[in-house]
Amino acid sequence: MKSDLTEAERDLIRQKIQEKYAGVAAATAGCFRYPTGAAGIRQQEYPEELWRDFPPDLLESFCGVGNPFSLGPVRPGEAVLDIGCGAGFDALAAARLVGPQGRVVGVDLTKAMLEKARQHQALLGLKNVFFEEGEAETLPFPDGEFAVVLSNGVFNLALDKEKAVREAFRVLKPGGRLMLADMVLTAPLPPERDQKVENWFQ
Repeated sequence: MKSDLTEAERDLIRQKIQEKYAGVAAATAGCFRYPTGAAGIRQQEYPEELWRDFPPDLLESFCGVGNPFSLGPVRPGEAVLDIGCGAGFDALAAARLVGPQGRVVGVDLTKAMLEKARQHQALLGLKNVFFEEGEAETLPFPDGEFAVVLSNGVFNLALDKEKAVREAFRVLKPGGRLMLADMVLTAPLPPERDQKVENWFQ
């Protein structure tokens, strides 16, 4: 994939990603080539006690590619950031794990996803989780703010992945944990697909 994107190409990619995920917010089923919804949650082996009473719409909105919680603990009282929180599944699960003394912030580029996340938060009555607009490459937080940074299927969409990773580590406390689930290429793209701007938002 080309790394020398023009500013016009970057703007187009951002626009198309937001359009795609606004559509996903409206109806997740059929938008991806892997299991989503409750089937995806079960396939990724999320502990059922975290989500068994989540609203049906929140379960249906799940489109994560993995289970970041399988990579390490999230402890009571910790501050957690969820980069690319979508409709809020991982952030709301983390809010349960950190408890009332902890704090979770979910950031996402897509306003429709943030709306859904806030609706799900209200249905669950969780007061220790907050949702705001933001992107992985320019996180709106001070250094060392979080004990845990989560992300699920988002870094593959970042236009500058190195910068996104640097930002994640910048906002982590010393000894904090980056718990990242994502998709990666395991072989070069076919020639007819390589170097296409559309690769970012298909």
